[in-house]
Amino acid sequence: MNLERITVEFLPEDDRLLVHVCFSGSAEILFWMTRRLVKRFWPVLLQIAQSRPEIQSQANPEARQALLGFEHEKALKKVQFSKAAKEPKREHPLGDTPFLVTRIRARRNAKGQTVLSMQPKEGNGLDLSLGENLLHGLMKLIKDAASKAEWDLTLEVPRLDAPPTDDIPAQRTLN
Repeated sequence: MNLERITVEFLPEDDRLLVHVCFSGSAEILFWMTRRLVKRFWPVLLQIAQSRPEIQSQANPEARQALLGFEHEKALKKVQFSKAAKEPKREHPLGDTPFLVTRIRARRNAKGQTVLSMQPKEGNGLDLSLGENLLHGLMKLIKDAASKAEWDLTLEVPRLDAPPTDDIPAQRTLN
C-alpha cells in the first residue's frame, strides 16, 4: 500500500493526538498518541532526522544542529500541507477504533528511509516507511498538534535563525 496522506489532530475530550494514515485505495489506519508518548518520541525523531550522513559528518555539534534546521526547512517546502477534505468512508484493516500506541521503534531501512514501527500493547500495529520530506512533514504535524493541545512540551527543530540563548554566546562562527 502506498502512503497517501497523514493527518494529526488533537482531540481535547480524549487529551490525545489522533493520527489518520491513509493509503492509496480506500485503506486507513487510526491510532492514538498520548502526551507522554510524544514527549518520549520527539527526541527519537530528532535523532533519526540528524542521523543522515551529511549531517553526521559535521564535527561541530552546533554545525550539525544548524544543518538539521536547514534540512528541515528545505524538506517542509516540498511537503504539501492542506486541510483534509471530506471524503468517502474508508476501510480500517486494523479496526474501526484507533489503537493506542504504546511502543515506537525508529530505524533506517536499506533505502535510507525512516521506518517507524507503531505498536499497541497487544495486537497488530503499523510500520511506516518515510522519506526525508515525509519524516519532516510528520514532525511538523506532531509539533503543531501538540502546540494546539497546550501540553507544555517544547518540540523544536534547531533553526538557522534561532535567537541566541543564555547557553550559547551571541557571537559564534560555524565553519
